[in-house]
Amino acid sequence: MSATTQLTETSLSFEQKLDRLAAVAVNAGLGLQRGQELVMTATLHALPLARLITEQAYKAGASLVTTLFTDEQSTLLRYRYGADDGFDKAAGWLYDGMAEAFRNGAARLAIAGGNPSLLSKEDPEKVGRANRAVSKAYRPALELITRHDINWTIVASATPAWAAAVFPDLPSDQAMAELWDAIFAASRADVDDPIARWKQHDAGLHRRADLLNEKRYASLHFRGPGTDLRVGLADDHLWMGGGTHAGNGAYCIPNMPTEEVFTTPHKDRVEGQVTSTKPLSYQGTLIEEISVRFQAGQIVEAHAARGNQVLQRMIETDAGARRLGEVSLVPHSSPIASSGLLFMNTLFDENAACHIALGQAYSTCLKDGDSLTQEQLASRGANNSLIHVHWMIGSNRIDVDGISAAGGSAPVMRAGEWV
Repeated sequence: MSATTQLTETSLSFEQKLDRLAAVAVNAGLGLQRGQELVMTATLHALPLARLITEQAYKAGASLVTTLFTDEQSTLLRYRYGADDGFDKAAGWLYDGMAEAFRNGAARLAIAGGNPSLLSKEDPEKVGRANRAVSKAYRPALELITRHDINWTIVASATPAWAAAVFPDLPSDQAMAELWDAIFAASRADVDDPIARWKQHDAGLHRRADLLNEKRYASLHFRGPGTDLRVGLADDHLWMGGGTHAGNGAYCIPNMPTEEVFTTPHKDRVEGQVTSTKPLSYQGTLIEEISVRFQAGQIVEAHAARGNQVLQRMIETDAGARRLGEVSLVPHSSPIASSGLLFMNTLFDENAACHIALGQAYSTCLKDGDSLTQEQLASRGANNSLIHVHWMIGSNRIDVDGISAAGGSAPVMRAGEWV
């Protein structure tokens, strides 16, 4: 880094960094097209960033920006006063409208950053029922996203509850400042030319995915403390990383930050034991020390030291919730891992470690996947589910081998680093 660049980065004000994050989200992450609508979701705490993203979107030529805000306190009021049978309901009309907007060409942007333990003291059965209802209602919209029919991205906004969870020993203002700095750094919003930096990083991820596609491994073997897992890869699988061209022609980088290369596992070819290396924040519940055993692709045993009831209800969502829809490789030296922070937010923590996802597979990670029917996708091994939930299994104590179709083994990662 040059002295000039370093000076520029350290002299940026908070407002300048926040504006650059908004510009990066719209122009590098979303790849918003002139004349395109944008549907954005955010919590009320993210209002300043949402307004800047709205401004950047209109500057980029958006025809209409519609933002749907959620309020965490209102969510808690439902658990305090809501009727029991109401937890099997979701705003289907809202999710139908979102799906219709996407079918008509709208882009999707989510601002993450809620309280990771929002529902930790609520009835796990009600939490599970509510999550299942939302998963069912959101399914038509989710399918358009997982098929990359539209351009979409996720960015983060610091919130007081999230900052307190990450920095419990700091005063509120200082915790917020530290978390914002971490978000700006991970999102490359604190540099002189963030769009150029993202293009450079994106190219590096594509090179790594290309190398793995050349290898054509039939499976991956993860080994480490509490983990001895073989993940068979789907037939005609493709490794991806960084940005992608959506079905509407726009080029987007779906997650900001992103440090992973990922592909689709074969839903019936996962065997062995695996233990999580970081907590999973799932729908307001923190699930810790997950340990599961796979047999013929399906979870046959599962336990968590904390949040176990929510974990059990999650994997009971449907038949596909017990099978894998994604496997991702991330080096332990990634900037997010190097920060030493546990974000307790999947958008960040998944980019600090290798991870797997239970549930829905990405059809774009299969050759010609976007043109295949559900039956054809399933025949190649792609999983189908209402959920898509990442959890982290990588660390500096995990080795990964690539296994060829003939059974030969080659090192891919040692002690969490690329070989």
